Formats: sequence, C-alpha cells, structure tokens
Amino acid sequence: MAAAQQQPAPQPAPAVEETPVFRGGVSMVRVDAQVVDGKRAIADLDKSDFTIVDEREPAVIEYFGREAEPLWLVLLLDVSGSMTKYVADMARVSRDALGRLRPEDRVSVVLFGRKTRVELDFTDSRPDATAAIGRAARDKALAAGSAINSAIIDAATHLKTKAEGKPGRRAIVILTDNADLNYQVPDEAAISALYGADAVLNAIVTPKAKPPTVAAGRNPDFTPANVFALAKESGGEVLRAEKADETFREMIERIRTRYSLHYRPPEGKPGGMRHIRVELSKQARARYPKAEVRARTGYSQ
Repeated sequence: MAAAQQQPAPQPAPAVEETPVFRGGVSMVRVDAQVVDGKRAIADLDKSDFTIVDEREPAVIEYFGREAEPLWLVLLLDVSGSMTKYVADMARVSRDALGRLRPEDRVSVVLFGRKTRVELDFTDSRPDATAAIGRAARDKALAAGSAINSAIIDAATHLKTKAEGKPGRRAIVILTDNADLNYQVPDEAAISALYGADAVLNAIVTPKAKPPTVAAGRNPDFTPANVFALAKESGGEVLRAEKADETFREMIERIRTRYSLHYRPPEGKPGGMRHIRVELSKQARARYPKAEVRARTGYSQ
C-alpha cells in the first residue's frame, strides 16, 4: 500500500501589530501627518523618513501606519443658504468619491448652520452616506448663518465619542465659505476639541473664501471664522472648491495618503499643553528637498 503523501506543516499566521490608542496623558501620542511636494502628496515614505521632537526631546516612533489603518471620517457640511450649490455639487459625486474609501473605513455626515445635527452616524454603508449628503443639499431646517467653531467642536466630540479606544485615523472634512463670526467660541476651544479627539481638520472652501483680517478694537466675544488656521494647526489642509465635486474626490484621495505616527511621550513631565514638531529625516529631505510636512503642533496631557 502506498504511503500517504506528507502534507506540509501549516504556517503560523503573520503577527498583527496592534494600533496603539492615545488617550490624554496615557500611553501613546498619535500624530497624523501629510507630506506634500508642491500640490502632490508623497505616498512612498516609511518610519525612518520621519523625526518627532516633543518639547525639545527627540521621540522614538514606535508605530507607523498608512493605508492599512481604518479611517473615521466626519463630513461636516455647511448648509446655510450660500452653500446650497456646493453641497449639491458634492452630493452628485459622493457615490464615486466615497467609493475610494476602504471597506473598513467609517463615515458620518454632520450638518450645521447656527445649530449642528448628526444626519448620519458612523457607517460603512456608502449608499447610506451618499443619501445623507443628498438630503443635506435639500436641508432647510437648520437656522441661517454658520456657527463654524461650534460645529467643529460638536463634530470632534461626536468623533471622539464614537471612535474612543478603537484603532484608526480620525479626520473631519468641513465644507464651508468661512464667512461668519463665532460668538464666545474662540479658535483655542476648537483646537482643544480637535486635539482631544486626535482629529485632523481638512477644509473645502468656496473659491472666494479667505482668512480673516483682524480689525483693531473688535468685540472679543466675536471672532471671525478661520478654518485656514484651524486646519493648519491640526495638521490638515485647505482645498478650494473651484468645482466642489472634483475637490471632494481629491480630498478623499489625499486623506488616504496620510501617515499615522505613534510615540510615547517623555516620562515625568508636567501635564498641560505640549508642543511637538514633525519633520522629515535627513535622508528623506535629500530625496524631497522642497517637501512640506503637515502635522499637528501640540497635544494636551
């Protein structure tokens, strides 16, 4: 009787590296970074291409991720009257744009005028997200005007609540004309909420939107909207919606090319706000001498 054919020994499953989760003052600090050379996002870097300095102390990057990490994405849509056309343009291409996300990515749709409303909780259903954006284009229920900083805080709080303790990168994409005043909600409060949620703010703005000019003697209770500054401070970017449909697709693609860096904060340091700096290493800088690194500049312990 012929001997049974020997079967190869089963191979062990590859080890899966868990994504560290940052909570204020505990364990890892999470930094979401983008590297651009002109208008082109650079997508071929690895861990050795980055350096991080935490309050003048070099940090060791212990985890590096990119495409493999799931994405928690909030679409924060300004539905005030001046934005109807742009939201409708976004709705027309939302199915295609959201189709560029990975199956494990989660999307939530949040609308705002003077008030904020979660139109769709986090979901992996692209049809549901597409339908929610379509409803946003027809929404008339929220009051006129745009309470931008309050909406950003609400979106960051929503993101933190739903994604707390779960792996993945967190991003908010706001569509707005940046053309209103914030009442008793300064930029510092919005930045604090973004840092607390480990969220990067990216903005799609109307073609004529621009950063505000600060007039002397203004009432301190009212601060001009400035998504340009908030996006930069959180490590995000601003794209102009010359064609909101095309810009939406481009923004989704650029978010997917961002990097996730995690490191342990220095031990024995006092709490409060800490400042960080993310740069390219010498070898990466030699390859991309004109590249710009976009990453948040601090975190709260």
